[in-house]
Amino acid sequence: MPSARCTNVVSRNCVRLPPPRAEQQQTLTGPVRDASPWRPGGARRLASMAEETRLAMVRRARKINRALADVYPYAHCELDYVNAWQLLVATVLSAQTTDLRVNQTTPALFAKYPRPADLAGAETADVEELIRPTGFFRAKTRSITGLASAIVADHDGMVPRTLADMVKLPGVGRKTAFVVMGNACACDECRAGAGDHGANVRTPFGRPGITVDTHFQRLVRRWRWTEETDPDKIEAAVGALFPKSDWTDLSHHVIWHGRRICHARKPACGACPVAPLCPAYGEGETDPEKAKKLLKYEKGGFPGQRLKPPQAYLDAGGKPAPPLGAG
Repeated sequence: MPSARCTNVVSRNCVRLPPPRAEQQQTLTGPVRDASPWRPGGARRLASMAEETRLAMVRRARKINRALADVYPYAHCELDYVNAWQLLVATVLSAQTTDLRVNQTTPALFAKYPRPADLAGAETADVEELIRPTGFFRAKTRSITGLASAIVADHDGMVPRTLADMVKLPGVGRKTAFVVMGNACACDECRAGAGDHGANVRTPFGRPGITVDTHFQRLVRRWRWTEETDPDKIEAAVGALFPKSDWTDLSHHVIWHGRRICHARKPACGACPVAPLCPAYGEGETDPEKAKKLLKYEKGGFPGQRLKPPQAYLDAGGKPAPPLGAG
């Protein structure tokens, strides 16, 4: 079978990439599996990125995911929660704000309204005041009280188990649904807001998904996994590159990398563990020492976003976030 050749037009089987930069070099942020340009064959692999077949792109994408798994073995959902109900509400509140701000806000909210029925019957002004720090608090109040009411009225007071039912709730789209279904326990107690299994999933939802947030969108386009801009199309395009069993962890790996190293405005290219596999290398700071100063959270020695992070994160040197008002 003749090999596909690239022209100036991008076809489905061949993706046109810019030529690699010669200054790409090793970083200390984490290991890169068999892809570094100073290793045997590394330079040839970088050169081959200029003309990349579909199969080569799939292999490169999976190498990136494996490398990020080595760098972030403790990657997890960065919202604090103890059950599916809490994670659903926290994810809705996380729109247009940071997970840190949500984590600093939800303890008081869940202390006053621990279950869907409690929030469904809450006074609007009271809820608005509690979630004011997350921004857009009036719209978010309508969303979380609305979804609470729908859960009580239509789902016996429990977070629905299916994607089709979950995305019908006010303020809940596919991204929010996949966060819940990929990370929370689906037992009746946790879906009703009474359980406390957290990430100790005893009963899975059984529906893996890809969480396409702003970080995910930015990175997959930088890596040329897709040129799509619509979240649903990005989800489909990237999902085709990986087994379904990888989708939840892949989402964590990409989002964590976007928050810590591959920033929107100043990506730390010189401290990036997947630089040799990245066609966008050079968009940010390439000097290793300067790039290290751009790292965030545990990679830069700073507190993370969760007030109560998993033990694995703490064991790796991560620090819990401060409560609201503490800095």
